[in-house]
Amino acid sequence: MSAQHPLFPGNAPEVEAAFQAAPEEMVAEILDGELHTFPRPGRPHTRTASLLGSSLTGPFDRGRDGPGGWVILDEPELHLGPRPDKVVPDLAGWRRERMPDAVGSEDAPAHYDVAPDWICEVISPRTERVDRGKKMRIYRREGVGHAWLINPVAQTLEVYRLEHGRWYLLDTY
Repeated sequence: MSAQHPLFPGNAPEVEAAFQAAPEEMVAEILDGELHTFPRPGRPHTRTASLLGSSLTGPFDRGRDGPGGWVILDEPELHLGPRPDKVVPDLAGWRRERMPDAVGSEDAPAHYDVAPDWICEVISPRTERVDRGKKMRIYRREGVGHAWLINPVAQTLEVYRLEHGRWYLLDTY
C-alpha cells in the first residue's frame, strides 16, 4: 500500500499525480481512491448538457421568469469527503445561500468543496456504470438532495430524490 501524501491524506500520491497529469482532452476523476479517465463527451452528450444548462440558468440562476436562488454550474470539479473524491458532474446546482460566493476571488481554487443540492449526469455507454454506481454513492454519502440522470440517445430523464440516506426514483420521462 502506498504512503499517504501530506497534502492529499486519503489518495495515494501516484493517483493524485496521475489525476494532475491527465491530458486536457480527458475528464479525470478520483472515485473511491481510484483514478477514472474518460474522453471528452460525444456530441449527443455535449448538446444535451449544453441545452439543459442554458434552459436552467435563466429561471433558476438568474431569476428570469423563474424563482432564482440557485447557482448552476457546468462540469464543476467537486472535492467531496475526507479523501477527497474528485467528481465532475455534467451540471450541478446549489441553493444560493449555501454558496453565496460561487465565483470567488482571482486566487480561489478551481474546485468546490461544498456538496451541491442537485446534480445532473448525462450518461453514455462509456460512463453509465460509473455514473450510476460510484458517483451516485458519493452523491448519496455527501447528502446531495436531488439527482437527474439523462440518456440523450434513449431520450430519457430519471429524477431521483435522496431521503433517509436512500435514492428514490420519483419518475422517468
